[in-house]
Amino acid sequence: MAACEVEVKYRVVDLAALEAALAARGIVLSAPVVQDDQAYARVGWEYGQSKIGVPFARLRTERGRHLLTVKTPVANEQSCVEHETEVADRDQMDAAIQQMGFYPTVRIRKVRRTVALGLVSLCLDEVDGIGTFLEIERIIGAGEAGEQVQAELDRFAVSLNVPLERTSDTYDSLIRAAGMVARV
Repeated sequence: MAACEVEVKYRVVDLAALEAALAARGIVLSAPVVQDDQAYARVGWEYGQSKIGVPFARLRTERGRHLLTVKTPVANEQSCVEHETEVADRDQMDAAIQQMGFYPTVRIRKVRRTVALGLVSLCLDEVDGIGTFLEIERIIGAGEAGEQVQAELDRFAVSLNVPLERTSDTYDSLIRAAGMVARV
């Protein structure tokens, strides 16, 4: 069975307040890690169309490792069946992804700090060109409803009692909307 990653995402309005709220709960984020992601969509799909049921690929480089991820949104854009594997050569994988009928959409560069809290992961991302975001995510099993889990994750975010602006958009959509499309 494929893993289903469910997340909620928030624009961070006051980073110092968020960091203080996390520290008050004894939550310590990891050291920063740079992630360089190239997003891909299937040929024929364009921004503005639904993402539900459509597979998307991502090629990430982090600490010299390259990861290929394919996500297919199921309930909404932040509830996806996900497959991920390490690849040896980013350039060759980029060419293979395009040969399989995907095209590069946007480049996403971010600095990420993370922490695991049981089954839940928190990611604090400083995304080039669009700002700082908090992602709260969990892998769910068969029979669990993604939207119900998203409601639980949202309750945790609200309990932090800091100014956050929830967004249902993915980073690629946010970057595209900001006019920051790049591919290298």
